[in-house]
Amino acid sequence: MNYQETVEYLFNSTPVFEKVGASAYKEGLYNTNELDRHFGHPHRLFKTIHVAGTNGKGSCSHTIAAILQAAGYKVGLYTSPHLVDFRERIRVNGECISEQYVVDFVEEERGFFEPLHPSFFELTTALAFKYFAEKKVDIAVIEVGLGGRLDCTNIITPILSVITNISLDHTQFLGDTLQKIAGEKAGIIKPNVPVVIGEYNTDTRPVFEAKAIENNAPIVFAEDTQEVIQVENELNGRKRYTTVSYGDINGELAGEYQQKNTNTVLHVVKLLKDMHVIDNDDCVRVGFSNVCESTGLMGRWQTLGTSPLVVCDTGHNVGGWQYLSHQIKAVECKTLRIAFGMVDDKDIEHVMDMLPKNAVYYFAQATTHRAIPVNVVGEKALAHGLHGTCYTSVEDAYEHALADAEKDDFVFVGGSSYVVADLLTYKKNNN
Repeated sequence: MNYQETVEYLFNSTPVFEKVGASAYKEGLYNTNELDRHFGHPHRLFKTIHVAGTNGKGSCSHTIAAILQAAGYKVGLYTSPHLVDFRERIRVNGECISEQYVVDFVEEERGFFEPLHPSFFELTTALAFKYFAEKKVDIAVIEVGLGGRLDCTNIITPILSVITNISLDHTQFLGDTLQKIAGEKAGIIKPNVPVVIGEYNTDTRPVFEAKAIENNAPIVFAEDTQEVIQVENELNGRKRYTTVSYGDINGELAGEYQQKNTNTVLHVVKLLKDMHVIDNDDCVRVGFSNVCESTGLMGRWQTLGTSPLVVCDTGHNVGGWQYLSHQIKAVECKTLRIAFGMVDDKDIEHVMDMLPKNAVYYFAQATTHRAIPVNVVGEKALAHGLHGTCYTSVEDAYEHALADAEKDDFVFVGGSSYVVADLLTYKKNNN
């Protein structure tokens, strides 16, 4: 098989959550442990940092990786989902795993893993750990796939754990209250391993504290000590953070929600300095200013055009839209045009409550099987006082929004990671 055939095989022969949702979720770590044993426990050959949370874990993971790269380390980065190419999930110093490695892994190992019937994520995690070990990375930043306690990344014992925040998402797997979800996320807290909690509330803090005490794990609540004093939006779309410990930091990531992520990451950095993993502040400033270039991060308030202004963002749940809706409304423009779609396990009703009423909408259906049918999205939108036209694909919605837009308009594309993935794939294929 060539690379494309191999990726299609992975998607078609293993249950893929991104495609089919709940039926791909496998509770328990049996397959993960069998794969890990088969490959000789590769995750024990390098240090790790484990990152969980409802929102922000991707941005935090990439920023931490960028800082560690700037400090001179060989850094593995494992994240999900990908937006354009499967290989985005597994990187070393920002460079994607090679196509040939993916092909060889499947050809050489399918005799072992096919009888196990692993999920796509279980198999991809095993591939990532094996690759990082063979590449002899110094440290790998590992993003949790779903939850924490039973996530297949949770076989690692990291030097540091991070939980960005908790909101109601994936409730069918993780529980229908913030306490239950926090309990699942807190499952990554390991004995004697420090943990940074980015955001908390009265429901979640006691859960984290109890788990930390149970594991004798030093715990830091980032919100208790604000490292970020002031934030300014710069003309080039970046952010300038005035901080307590690191002076001015130029942040490449432009979303409003990045202020919370920045405060979380700076507390992570403090612990890494205490551990003597990082020994200077220059790498912190370099890392923040070059996250996308260093790690390949895409889809976080990403500007795709300036006349008209075109921005896409992967924010896909109520927690994410609490920030996105405010930032979208704050953009000065003649006409706001939004290409929008969501998937079926998200709270579309509450998200639509936050969408601006004065926008022209281009409702879209992403290619994933989990996409809410566009006619359903359109009907729900009308009930919320949102008006627009339905399109059967993201590219159609985007192209019609672009064709209608004048140079002073603002076109936003989002609602789901898969909407952004379809857009970026379309643009890549048509450049």
